[in-house]
Amino acid sequence: MKDVEDVNQAFYAAIESADLDRMSEIWVEDAGNRVAMCVHPGWPLLSGRSEVLRSWALIMANTPYIQFVLTDVNTTVLGDVAVLTCAENILTAADSDDTGFAAGRVVATNTYVRTPTGWRLWHHHGSPVLQTDDEEDENDG
Repeated sequence: MKDVEDVNQAFYAAIESADLDRMSEIWVEDAGNRVAMCVHPGWPLLSGRSEVLRSWALIMANTPYIQFVLTDVNTTVLGDVAVLTCAENILTAADSDDTGFAAGRVVATNTYVRTPTGWRLWHHHGSPVLQTDDEEDENDG
């Protein structure tokens, strides 16, 4: 389980540092019926390693700052497949104000597959968690 959680941390570190080379190392190669897949919040399903990596390149190129604090991490390993769920607590540069920040929360499921070179990300699915007005007031103070 620790190996899976380590590669999961590397996945988020690659996003934070906009390291597309590291991101490319983390994602599994497409082989037969095993195809890399990704669902970013609000996006349609992306299928195929090249399409997935292209999406991360676009996100990285258009995100001047992003930080993830992962909570509620749960990992299950079944043979050569591991499923890790977590809450992504995200701090990012605000779109409307270059000096401000925006916060959000996404629930993610990351599915990993064991390969001869170690655990590789096979499927990432992120779903935004909508906050109510009461939750926003609590967070503001």
